[in-house]
Amino acid sequence: MISTGKQDRIDIININSDRIDALTAENLKREIARVLDKAHPMAVLNLQGVDYIDSTGFGCLLAVHKAAKDNYGVLKFASPEKKVSESLHILNLNTVFEIFESLDDCIRSFNS
Repeated sequence: MISTGKQDRIDIININSDRIDALTAENLKREIARVLDKAHPMAVLNLQGVDYIDSTGFGCLLAVHKAAKDNYGVLKFASPEKKVSESLHILNLNTVFEIFESLDDCIRSFNS
């Protein structure tokens, strides 16, 4: 469901699905939590290619964001597709999450 990479000390989590919904959210949350299960994680959740997120999916994103904070870390979001970006803004989640248009901008933000 996910693939991971690393750039410097930053974990990059790529979602290998076009949807985050009731059928995929629990597995996704578990897989991402494994990446974040360390002290002071620094990670990017790359949303490129994710065209649809339902309420369960947004709950999943909130849960993994909280998991990172609970470990004194940071989880940022990159490259949301247009529909997902609009949904994040409608739900005011852009005030909760740090969201960047591109993966490169997101990675650079860790050095700011």
